[in-house]
Amino acid sequence: MQGYRSGRSGDVHATASRIELCVSDVSDWCAAKRLQLNADKTEVLWFGSPSRLRRLSSISSAITIDQNIIKPSSVVRDLGVLCDAELSMRQHVSRVSQTCFFHLRRIRSVRRQLGRDVTAKLVTALVLSRLDHFNAVLAGLPATTLAPLQRILHAAARTVLNLKLGDHVTPALWELHWLPIT
Repeated sequence: MQGYRSGRSGDVHATASRIELCVSDVSDWCAAKRLQLNADKTEVLWFGSPSRLRRLSSISSAITIDQNIIKPSSVVRDLGVLCDAELSMRQHVSRVSQTCFFHLRRIRSVRRQLGRDVTAKLVTALVLSRLDHFNAVLAGLPATTLAPLQRILHAAARTVLNLKLGDHVTPALWELHWLPIT
């Protein structure tokens, strides 16, 4: 379950109390259905600009649920996307980069035994699918944030076409019909 509440930065206490009431109602509903809300898995994330987030004190922005104090998280996972409080998506890009480079290293280790077609299919299944997954949330981000994803695409093209590190990648991307990340 997800709940959203907007408010002004000066109304942190009022917004927090509204969230507490909403979660209390959900907890009561769960209890009526013989279910229990797991406070250990409950997360709170306050969105805002860096300056406004610094103004929030951890005590005033904490939420109390059934005698459990839920402190705000800096990052939460939502359907596989890591969202941070500033919506910079840096941690999501970092996690995707780590996973993709891990798979590329594994593919590269067996590249000699595989043909180009099999390598291309493996890269498409294990790497490009991760780059394409939730790419709409990355729209409009600065180029510095998206640069690691472009490096993954270049490394993937080098892996598929068995290129050296110094070889130019743009013709390889054209040959593979792969679009740039931006």
